[in-house]
Amino acid sequence: MTSLSILDVGAVRAAPVAHDPYHDVLCRQMLRPEAVPELKRDFPAIAKPGCLTVDEIRLAGRFRDLIDELESDEFSRVLSEKFGTDLVSCPRLTTIMRRSQPKYGAIHTDGPSKVMTLLVSMNDAWDTPEAGRLRVLYDGERFEPYAVEVPPTMGTMFAVLRADNSWHGHRPFESERRVVQVAWVKDAAALARKRERNRTAQFLKGIFGR
Repeated sequence: MTSLSILDVGAVRAAPVAHDPYHDVLCRQMLRPEAVPELKRDFPAIAKPGCLTVDEIRLAGRFRDLIDELESDEFSRVLSEKFGTDLVSCPRLTTIMRRSQPKYGAIHTDGPSKVMTLLVSMNDAWDTPEAGRLRVLYDGERFEPYAVEVPPTMGTMFAVLRADNSWHGHRPFESERRVVQVAWVKDAAALARKRERNRTAQFLKGIFGR
């Protein structure tokens, strides 16, 4: 019996773990349908582009509940069982994005201070054929060929266990692209560094407007 009322843990458990080219999971709908209208209503009214940490944003209503569930030890245990690694002991950093800029989405692997990253897309629909669609890639140079393309539509979850070859990215997109990202990091020092780096980036955007 689970106390999670927004996350569909059964759907997350049922989603297969891919092992090629690295360990990742794509879950097509990890939000309970009855929660979606209130999540859309309560999504933060963020004017700035880019990712903001949850302590920089006013969270309210069911969206706050969603963040609490994503950051909970209970959900970390579900993912730990799925990936066969301890995530419960890892600090978590959650960021939220509402608007994307063309410079976002460059092909990368996450830094070595991250253990796992999870994305929850929260867009009603996605009409662009390629732009803004995250891809699981085979190297750090090319968007094709790709192993998986993640549709950035409401409730789609993508989780990736960080590795030296965990290449991913998306073609440039400029407009609204609602995403919640949770990163499990190795220790409190790594968490503090990432929070400070994000605050600095947002401060510079406020000065230079980009």
